[in-house]
Amino acid sequence: MALYCYIKAQPKKERKIGKYLSFTLSLAGVVFLANAFLPILIYEIKSQNFSQQLISPVEVLGEQTTVVDYSQPASWFPTAPKLPPKPSKITHYTISIPKLKIKDAVVQIGGEDLMKSLIHYSGTSLPGQYGNMVIFGHSVLPQFFNPKDYKTIFSTLPTLKEKDEILVNFDGVEYRYQVIKIVETLPEDVSILEQYYDGEYLSLITCVPPGTYLRRLVVRAKLVRY
Repeated sequence: MALYCYIKAQPKKERKIGKYLSFTLSLAGVVFLANAFLPILIYEIKSQNFSQQLISPVEVLGEQTTVVDYSQPASWFPTAPKLPPKPSKITHYTISIPKLKIKDAVVQIGGEDLMKSLIHYSGTSLPGQYGNMVIFGHSVLPQFFNPKDYKTIFSTLPTLKEKDEILVNFDGVEYRYQVIKIVETLPEDVSILEQYYDGEYLSLITCVPPGTYLRRLVVRAKLVRY
């Protein structure tokens, strides 16, 4: 009478490799999501202004889908009135923010493409003039910040503090502004575009939380007289 002994085969190495690969991909996915949403969560906690809904760059109106192009500053404040342009032969100038390592960034007066430059909102005061000079700039998640890339140039704007310097070179003359206030507002609030003639002001505007179009961050600065 023959006796038989069955020995359980060892798992194939390929299965172990597959298990490790699956775990690695899952972990990479979690890290990727955390990398994308953690900066937004941190920003909201710091600003103490958490919202339940993020705004998509594509808005659905009834049965029609309207694509909002946020590379154009007019899309940031849809209800803002169009101001007549200030008379000037100068079409562009430069701005530097030492704390953010932004140096000689081009500002286009009345421009329409934030992917190519910063935009000086048409009709607002020019550098050195009484009133409120308004400059728009794009932002993304802060980990992608590049001070030389206009798609990301204002990503770290929320890190500015009062008394930080902003330097503007206009027609060969350098103007030194100092941050006096940082506020958040909604796209419906166009008061930040208003002109105040009790001094020479500068307003830098971008979208927050970084990487979204939910609200607008306004860094208000005032000209420093030597």
